[in-house]
Amino acid sequence: MTAAAYADDQVAKVRGDPRARLDLLRQLYKVPAEVDRGYLPYRRAATAFMRWQLGRGLLNPDSHAQPGSPWWRHVNEALLLDTSEASALAFGHPGEPRTLGAAATLEFIREPSARSWYRAHNLTIATAYLANEELARQESQVERFFINLVLVRVLYAHAMVAAPRLALGRLSPVSRPLGDPRLGMTAIFMSLSRVLPDRYPLAGDLTQYVEAEHSIGHLLDVGIIMPRAAQLYGWSAETLGLPEVDRLIADGTPRYAWGNDEPDVWDPAPSRLARAARRLIPV
Repeated sequence: MTAAAYADDQVAKVRGDPRARLDLLRQLYKVPAEVDRGYLPYRRAATAFMRWQLGRGLLNPDSHAQPGSPWWRHVNEALLLDTSEASALAFGHPGEPRTLGAAATLEFIREPSARSWYRAHNLTIATAYLANEELARQESQVERFFINLVLVRVLYAHAMVAAPRLALGRLSPVSRPLGDPRLGMTAIFMSLSRVLPDRYPLAGDLTQYVEAEHSIGHLLDVGIIMPRAAQLYGWSAETLGLPEVDRLIADGTPRYAWGNDEPDVWDPAPSRLARAARRLIPV
């Protein structure tokens, strides 16, 4: 069986079962001890955000009493497919990678590092964003805002290990260890649970969610990431080899699945800590 066919079969088996999706992803990071080059520690980052998706019910099938999000399911499936196909290629199944994400994941398996893990992960995620933009437009405005926020944060996390000067300016010497996905710091970039309700779909006014962001998230987003967002998207487009990523931001404002007539909520009044961060690490 080819690696592609094997991956398709594995993912088809878990498509309707959110918990089985997580179990599959966890299993893909377990390899025989004699060929283990240190993959397992990266599983923490790979599964942390997926657990949040499960908790909100985002991956529930349409047949569920509380259906999840078609967009989130498609993006999650892309990650499972690329990871499964790359693992199959690395450990005995014939074939060639079908996608850029699978090829990058295969490179990570052969030479694991924080940089190669983020490149593989973000290639898959960014490609899935681009391929499913029309599905994203069917989500509520609040959901679409947080879909943009997720992309902003994962791109920034990659920059922390691959472009420290872009990510943290004069504090670049601490950027790589802070962004290392093996150390559990990835949770900082995905710390949405203290802002979002634990169920899907979200409702209500977007402003209330923006204003409710906790102090660390506000410091990160408003004080550090957004002042360099335009540079971040441009760097990501070049590094990932996906020029289309650069069109997902306009005038420094993330615009994925966002209408021109919709509000700009990316420049709230900065807190004292956010202002201090802007002074400490200017763009």
